[in-house]
Amino acid sequence: MNGGKEERRADWLEGWNESIATPAYVFDLDELKNRLQMIRRCLGNRIRLCYAMKANPFLVEPLQNFVDKYEVCSPGEFRICERHQIPMEQIVLSGVYKEEREICHAVETYGGKGTFTIESKQQLEILENCAADVGKNIQALLRVSSGNQFGMDEEAIAKVLEDRWKYPHVNISGFQYYSGTQKKKLKKMEQELEYLDQMMKEMETRYGYRAEELEYGPGFYVPYFQSDDEVDDEALLDAFSRMLNRLHFQGIVTLEAGRYLAAYCGYYLTRIVDQKINRGQRYGIVDGGIHHLSYFGQMMAMKIPHFLHLSQKEEEEKELWNICGSLCTVNDVLVKNLPLSNAAIGDLLVFERVGAYSVTEGIYLFLSRDLPRIFSYSRECGMQLMREGKRTDEWNQEEQLWNNY
Repeated sequence: MNGGKEERRADWLEGWNESIATPAYVFDLDELKNRLQMIRRCLGNRIRLCYAMKANPFLVEPLQNFVDKYEVCSPGEFRICERHQIPMEQIVLSGVYKEEREICHAVETYGGKGTFTIESKQQLEILENCAADVGKNIQALLRVSSGNQFGMDEEAIAKVLEDRWKYPHVNISGFQYYSGTQKKKLKKMEQELEYLDQMMKEMETRYGYRAEELEYGPGFYVPYFQSDDEVDDEALLDAFSRMLNRLHFQGIVTLEAGRYLAAYCGYYLTRIVDQKINRGQRYGIVDGGIHHLSYFGQMMAMKIPHFLHLSQKEEEEKELWNICGSLCTVNDVLVKNLPLSNAAIGDLLVFERVGAYSVTEGIYLFLSRDLPRIFSYSRECGMQLMREGKRTDEWNQEEQLWNNY
């Protein structure tokens, strides 16, 4: 076994049945839970955790006892939570576009429980109408814009708070703010928190409105590539916690995160199925591809992610290989110039830190390739199949033809 890191995954890799087909994802639930416990320990009891489930919906159930809330941004995500019987009190219904029928369904079915975000005056009016129709009061957060299509600017928020008496069924309990991901410096977060703190003080002074909760997405950084500096998470979270304690606002703080919680627990497994040399360049073809593997910040496959190579032969001097996927496009290059020792057909490549977004962001319907299998692993339960591989060709043709096939 060789790769970008020391041998530290042997516990589940040794139990991997080589007869199980690749490509596949494995989510290490022990690693996930250890990370959540570390975050809880560093942040203390004041901070609540909200999992942005768009990062990886397959972790909704494993996280039930480790997060306080789930950020849900589509009707499909909401249905996933319903099937897992996530209590409505734990759900934050977010998203720049909310369908009126879905809002009304949630309000009516769950008696006004849960939290809704308000992205515009129109969304506020929809929330009020849905709640009034069933005679329920609901909780909501005003989303503060960071200068894009999400949320409302200060002028619009001020108008909503000034006129909040017009919406008696909507209790505006605070604010939500998220400006982006992969922030390397705490200074950016500090500036955002100071801005929000000052805005909340102004809204209290001008309109007598005192926020009870701030839901903030810091966008903490995850180092995906071997050239990236590693993060001392405990030092980072300790500094972030001190930053929160300096705020004038001393209400409930909910930390919204997806990538930062989920990335480290995920692995993508793919096998070398063909090899060739073209014009002096070594090419290893794998049974997966870029439709499965997505690293934020990858630039034309030039950066080397953290990976493991399970070779069938003795380790020798490393050679540089261009690892390419199974799609019929020259863009399907996972990594260029990947150093591998004695690479051979049948070898397993394990790409690390893919617990967030790879499983949902890929161009899965391109070329009608099958969806990968998905497994979870824990020492207690071993390797468990979460989802079988799925054919996609039926989604790329007329339904009538498929039904007659």
